[in-house]
Amino acid sequence: MHFSKRSEEIQPFHVMDILARARKLEREGRSVIHMEIGEPDFNTPQPIVDAGIAALQSGYHHYTPALGLPALRSKIAAYYRDQYGEAVSSSRVAVTPGSSGALQLLIALLVNPGEEVLMGDPGYPCNRHFTRLFEGRVVSIPVTAAERFQLTARLVEQHWSDRSRVVMISSPSNPTGTVIDAEELERIAAVVAERGGALIVDEIYQGLVYGDESTTAVNLQGQVYVVNSFSKYYGMTGWRLGWLVAPEVAMDGLDRLAQNLFLAAPTPSQYAALEALEPETALVLKKRRDQFQQRRDFLYSALIKLGFKIDHLPEGAFYLYADCSNFSEDSSQFAMELLEQAGVAITPGKDFSTLDPDRWVRFAYTTSLQQLQQGVDRIAQFVEPLR
Repeated sequence: MHFSKRSEEIQPFHVMDILARARKLEREGRSVIHMEIGEPDFNTPQPIVDAGIAALQSGYHHYTPALGLPALRSKIAAYYRDQYGEAVSSSRVAVTPGSSGALQLLIALLVNPGEEVLMGDPGYPCNRHFTRLFEGRVVSIPVTAAERFQLTARLVEQHWSDRSRVVMISSPSNPTGTVIDAEELERIAAVVAERGGALIVDEIYQGLVYGDESTTAVNLQGQVYVVNSFSKYYGMTGWRLGWLVAPEVAMDGLDRLAQNLFLAAPTPSQYAALEALEPETALVLKKRRDQFQQRRDFLYSALIKLGFKIDHLPEGAFYLYADCSNFSEDSSQFAMELLEQAGVAITPGKDFSTLDPDRWVRFAYTTSLQQLQQGVDRIAQFVEPLR
């Protein structure tokens, strides 16, 4: 049979092999501590669930406009005003089927075949794959612990070419959890604007920033597009709902693309999300963020003591990106043996990096503190002979 070249070139999530094996071991009666999947262990807050049920029972399960329920677009705009003091018109907001839907819309809008999208390596693999899907060319820019795994204005200037059109940044980042400095982000926006390009800033972990208050890029200079989601902070992964904020001039094109690519985001999810932005739900989410911070602090210290190398305490998300070279030169083999022998599932670096994957593994602290403590005990026993 004939399949497209793009379908052959887009790689799978390698962590799914880990997950599939972990599930098989569990069916066989083995205990597995899950630190591989970036999905919060908390259920969707009850007020959101109740709002979704009410929407279904009230008959709110027909299409909304392609850019989203007007009430939700307005509420998202108000969120930026109330949380960050940023004026955002609801006409600049588009509601999408997850942040993945938002990223696909933006690459479709901004990138012609053969044009370049600059992004840091390591980074979220789907960003590469979305670019390939629309026949763009990825420019993977190595970012190390020295840059805190984030792009800089200097790196953007260095790698920009006549074919470059877009720079993509994630803050906080997956897989590293680092947050880009606000002043550096402004400098990057200025560099991209000077060259007539577009800047996409992925803020889907924005609510999960620990310590200093997070910021947003929605009103930086130039052609800036911000992506966010109800999945991670709001605990709505399966509801498949995200959003983007774009310049007014881009909204017509985004509307036409959305009409053709997916018609609209799920209607009951949009009505449920109205409740996600209410004060009652915010209190629940802040308590959960505190728990994530406790997990981060515990796991970071524990992994360092075991001999993993983590140069910076990550400021956000729920990941630790750790150098495992003290124990192995092949992180994929290390992850699989850790699962088979110790019953701990983690993600190998090849899911996130094309340049230096074998040194790195990602730990997701998306399980309880008790489970993390048990997982650390198992890891300690596993790595002891490898020291």
